[in-house]
Amino acid sequence: MTPERDAAEVGVAEAMRTTAATREFTDRVVDAATLQRILDAARFAPSGGNRQPWTVLVVEDRALRARIAELAQAGWNEYVGYLGAGLVPFAVGEDGLWPDPPRIDLAAAAAAAAPSPLIDGLVDAPALLLVLADLTALAVLDGGIGRHSIVGGGSVYPFVQNLLLAARAEGLGGVMTTFLCRREAEAREVLGFPDHVGIAAMVVLGEPVKPVTRLRRRPVEAFARLDRWDGEPFRA
Repeated sequence: MTPERDAAEVGVAEAMRTTAATREFTDRVVDAATLQRILDAARFAPSGGNRQPWTVLVVEDRALRARIAELAQAGWNEYVGYLGAGLVPFAVGEDGLWPDPPRIDLAAAAAAAAPSPLIDGLVDAPALLLVLADLTALAVLDGGIGRHSIVGGGSVYPFVQNLLLAARAEGLGGVMTTFLCRREAEAREVLGFPDHVGIAAMVVLGEPVKPVTRLRRRPVEAFARLDRWDGEPFRA
């Protein structure tokens, strides 16, 4: 299975099984017409109340890309700092709440140099998309219930997954990252989006250097249970 296969040959189930997180790309150009087709397909993602809260910035300017790379690098450095301490990056505690103070020294982590082929190649990436979300359009039904919120992203991330699947259908690969969210205020100043809009994802697309391989994921019985949290593993 390779990314060059024609879209008509790739069924939905196969696309889901072979859409890997691709972080290294060839120098093949992703032209505007291809991006238009990808966005045109992705826009049919579901969202709460069909409010479609996303805005996509297609970033082509090299100076802007360089600044975005700097900001994303700081977020990546913090992420790696958590990993180095044996922690899940930015995870909440067992009480479902954000720990205060943070479990690591974020300033020290941000200042440390952590290599990333993806970020190092961001200026020359074939396609760089920033997915922004209008926070006032998100139905956040788990807001204020005493734990960290999850639900609001449900109106945005299906669109992001559609982007990746649509890219797969074009013979491309891609990856969604959220490192830039760690420097949202600085990115807002650079890119000009208003306070009620947040960064949902940075998506990089292009032709993968390596072909798609079989993905490693947990089997169904490892995450599906019958009736209750402590129920038997679900099996057909």
